[in-house]
Amino acid sequence: MTTDVTIIGAGLGGLTLARVLHLNGIPVTVHEAEPSPAARAQGGMLDIHEDTGQPALAAAGLTEEFRGLVLAGRQAVRVLDTDGTVLFDKADDGTGGRPEVQRGELRQILLDSLPAGTVRWGRKAAGVRALGGGRHEVTFADGSTLVTGLLVGADGAWSRVRPLLSDATPEYTGKSVVETYLFDAPVRHPAAAAAVGGGSMMALAPGREIFAHRERDDTLHAYLGLAEPLDWFDAVDFTDPAAAAARIAKEFDGWAPQLTELITGADSAPVLRPLYALPAGHRWERVPGVTLLGDAAHLLPPNGEGANLAMLDGAELGGALAAHPGDPEAALTAYEAALFPRSARAATLGGPDAHGTDPDSGTIHDLVAAFTGDE
Repeated sequence: MTTDVTIIGAGLGGLTLARVLHLNGIPVTVHEAEPSPAARAQGGMLDIHEDTGQPALAAAGLTEEFRGLVLAGRQAVRVLDTDGTVLFDKADDGTGGRPEVQRGELRQILLDSLPAGTVRWGRKAAGVRALGGGRHEVTFADGSTLVTGLLVGADGAWSRVRPLLSDATPEYTGKSVVETYLFDAPVRHPAAAAAVGGGSMMALAPGREIFAHRERDDTLHAYLGLAEPLDWFDAVDFTDPAAAAARIAKEFDGWAPQLTELITGADSAPVLRPLYALPAGHRWERVPGVTLLGDAAHLLPPNGEGANLAMLDGAELGGALAAHPGDPEAALTAYEAALFPRSARAATLGGPDAHGTDPDSGTIHDLVAAFTGDE
């Protein structure tokens, strides 16, 4: 006999878990706050790692579908100085182990792999409470409730499920990014398109950085990193897109115009994304009937690992539940025994934030290795 599983959150991790459970005949429902799959944009490109995300998709039986989403050439990496000088330029020769896909498209193949009705939309969790005996009650924003014997918090940074297990809350990392898009870039923004190249581009200075990707349909997606306290950003009027773009661009005075065009030439309103993280090595004592995965369990500063780790969490938890039919506590114990050290290792891995905002704090090779996995 198996216990029905209730997942809060239909992100990549929660959906990977749902798919693996479905393949193993374990009843599961996913409750998602968004009203529909198309309620909001799902973010930009993801590089799917050969040691985490790809095995997770294989466990979900979706390798072929994933391969159909891969954007050729996008594993190219370029590092520029702030004056536009190319410091490093690595082409995509097809041998890299981190193919790039659009996050929204990846989420859609996971959704399409689940039976109709598995995901319940417009179900925003407002609170949870323990009932004893490993059972928990979830209260939703519309006032409805459910009781479940196995609850999984896959509900991200501000998880409603996490307080059942841990008092930890995300803390501001001291850095935020401002996100912009430039559409039809080779025609409308040729200088910026040439600077970014065919894949990813990064340019760094103390306290300031620009990262950009060439996405599907020649869209440039840029992230402008600024190491400033939250009240600094409070003084920027993001309700006035032109004024906000001008204020952010001022922080990159003296940078090459093909780089600052990623701010001043944006075809979308700039969006502020403050960066938060849970304490490195976050863990909890085993509590019957509940666990966490993805950002709910191990929210990290951006280092290229988060989405891949969430999918691997989902696949590993699904596999553990399948391997312990009728004994969910044994499954959760086994899952968390692997989760905690894996999360702690991920917190030490590369990525721009692992090297700080000073380009002299890591070599160009280190920066490229963080994005490509090449050591």
